[in-house]
Amino acid sequence: MVQLSCSGNVAENMDKTIAGIRQAAAKGAQVVVLQELFRSLYFCDVEDYENFKLAEAIPGPSTDILGALAKELGVVIVASLFEKRAEGLYHNTTAVLDADGAYLGKYRKMHIPDDPGYFEKFYFTPGDLGYKVFHTKFGNIGVLICWDQWYPEAARITALKGADFLVYPTAIGWAGSQDEATNDEQYGAWQTIQRSHAVANGIPVVSVNRTGIEGPMQFWGGSFVANAFGRVTYKAPHLEEEIHVEELDLTGSDRYRTHWPFLRDRRIDSYSPITKRFLDEE
Repeated sequence: MVQLSCSGNVAENMDKTIAGIRQAAAKGAQVVVLQELFRSLYFCDVEDYENFKLAEAIPGPSTDILGALAKELGVVIVASLFEKRAEGLYHNTTAVLDADGAYLGKYRKMHIPDDPGYFEKFYFTPGDLGYKVFHTKFGNIGVLICWDQWYPEAARITALKGADFLVYPTAIGWAGSQDEATNDEQYGAWQTIQRSHAVANGIPVVSVNRTGIEGPMQFWGGSFVANAFGRVTYKAPHLEEEIHVEELDLTGSDRYRTHWPFLRDRRIDSYSPITKRFLDEE
C-alpha cells in the first residue's frame, strides 16, 4: 500500500511513487497498490480544460515505466491513471502489471461522481469494460476505483467473477470547513461500507487513499485492509505518508463462506428489480 501526498509536478510524483514501490518491494510486497490518479494533484476539484493534458494512452508511457519496474522487482503493480482513449474521450482507469512486467489489462471506473470538489463527470466517461478480475502471479485481483467503493453491486459482481481480494485506489478527503465530528462520520462511513463488502463476499478488501492538503481539501489517508470477515487488520495514519506491507490470508475465504454461506443462500431469482433506477408504484 503506497499512501502518498502529491504535488503539481508529474515527473516528481512518478519518481516519488517509484521510490515507494521499491520500498514496498524491499519490505516483501508481492502486490503493490497505488492511490487514485497518483501522477498529479487531484485535478477534479475544478473544471479546467487544461487538465486534460494530464491524460495518456493506456497502455502507454506510464505502463511502460511501471511494467519494467514490476519485472525488475518481481511484483504486481496496480496503477490508477488518467486515460486518453481518443480525442475528446477520457476515462479514470486502473492498469495492472504482472510480476513479469506484462500488461494484463485495465479497468475503467464505472461510477463517476459529481459533487463539490469532485467534478469527475467533467473529465471522465463512465467505464464500458464491465467489472474486471486480473489473474496475476500472486492472486486474482478484483479492481474497483474510489466512488465504486460505495456500491455493493460492484463488489458483488467482481467477487462473483472470482476475485481473491478487492482493491480500491482512492482519492477522498475532508473539506477544510468541516468540524471533527463530520470528519469522523465520513471516514467511518467510508471504511464501514468497504468492510461490508468483505463480509458480504467473504474476501479481503484493500483500500489505498492519498494524503496531503490540496487546495481546500485535506485528503484523509487512512488506507486500510479488512480481512474476509471485515475485521480491520491494518489502518494507515490520516495525515502522514505511509508505505505498508500487509499479509493477506487468502485461505480464510473458504472458511468464512462455509460458516456464513451468503453466496449459497442468495435468491438470484428474486433480484431482477435491482436493475431498475427506482421502484415506483405501478
